[in-house]
Amino acid sequence: MNRTAIKDAKRIVIKIGSALLTNDGAGVDRDAVDDWVGQIAELISAGKEVVLVSSGAIAEGIARLGWAGRPDSIHDLQAAAAVGQMGLVQTYETSFLRFDRRTAQILLDHDDLASRQRYLNARGVLQTLMQLGVIPIVNENDTVVTDEIRFGDNDNLAALVANLIDADILVILTDKDGLYSANPDHDPMAKLVTEKQAVDESLDSLVGESTSGLGRGGMVTKLQAARMAASSGCSTMIAGGRNKNVLLDVCAGKHVGTLLTANEKPIAARKQWLAGQLQVKGSLVLDVGAVKVLVKHGRSLLPVGIVGVSGRFGRGDLVSCLDDKGNEVARGLVNYSAEEAIKICGQSSDTIADILGYRDHDEMIHRDNLVLN
Repeated sequence: MNRTAIKDAKRIVIKIGSALLTNDGAGVDRDAVDDWVGQIAELISAGKEVVLVSSGAIAEGIARLGWAGRPDSIHDLQAAAAVGQMGLVQTYETSFLRFDRRTAQILLDHDDLASRQRYLNARGVLQTLMQLGVIPIVNENDTVVTDEIRFGDNDNLAALVANLIDADILVILTDKDGLYSANPDHDPMAKLVTEKQAVDESLDSLVGESTSGLGRGGMVTKLQAARMAASSGCSTMIAGGRNKNVLLDVCAGKHVGTLLTANEKPIAARKQWLAGQLQVKGSLVLDVGAVKVLVKHGRSLLPVGIVGVSGRFGRGDLVSCLDDKGNEVARGLVNYSAEEAIKICGQSSDTIADILGYRDHDEMIHRDNLVLN
């Protein structure tokens, strides 16, 4: 994705860091939040879908508790996160209400995205919220995590969210204008890196502590996040959050910040990841009609097209889709367990609720979670 293509980006993940959000730890900067929220509201009115990944809970909690500095104790940090999360959410809710926009709080940790079932749950709720016009505000669940709370991992969390929702672009707002050839605080000749491929190895020397003070400012994790996002086909923009109209300028394709590009489209990259990284837990045998729908038309797999079920798998597990001769035609993440699949195979989606007593999905495998052989 180049800058011109950014203008066509439909789904955007925006990450705002603690130092930026809390004015270097002084508590939530409400004026700054109002400014970013105004820009996000304008983007949504223009037809964009936005998920906001926001740090700042711990810093806000420290300020609310009147502590002089950041504590070392994990339990103190968790307590600060619990207190600060209230202020953070209230600030966003109040600010977005100025534009008649509703918000939702989503707290995640890495276990949520490592578990296939919880991954699908998180993906489903985020997609539903966006369809409803609600702005999801995602933060790491700092009240229960341990090691992550010590270092701050929301750059990588934002990249995981970008993968989760098939985002077109990840925008990381920081207190720097982007990635520089050297530390601009010390080197007046330092130049802004305007565009590189995220996998470009020359970037490593620009964020290392020995050659650039930006590494200590968090550029290392931002580069890691950009590469993680790129692996799922999402490009990343690193830009100065205090610059006027920065989000609007980024989404208009203007020459601001550092663009770290991905080489593949999000859906294609994600399906490649599904195909190669997960263990197959079972199989579904499809009738001729279902095979044709999958292979020739790229549609979702419905229960009515399934004639056989084997293996022990749960919701979110990877299964093979076989034709009547046992040849694998596709594989994907199932929305129902093996036990449930046996009950509803060959049946219309309209009857799922009558058979199971509930209906979470019409599809056995959604086309976004399906990769053809």
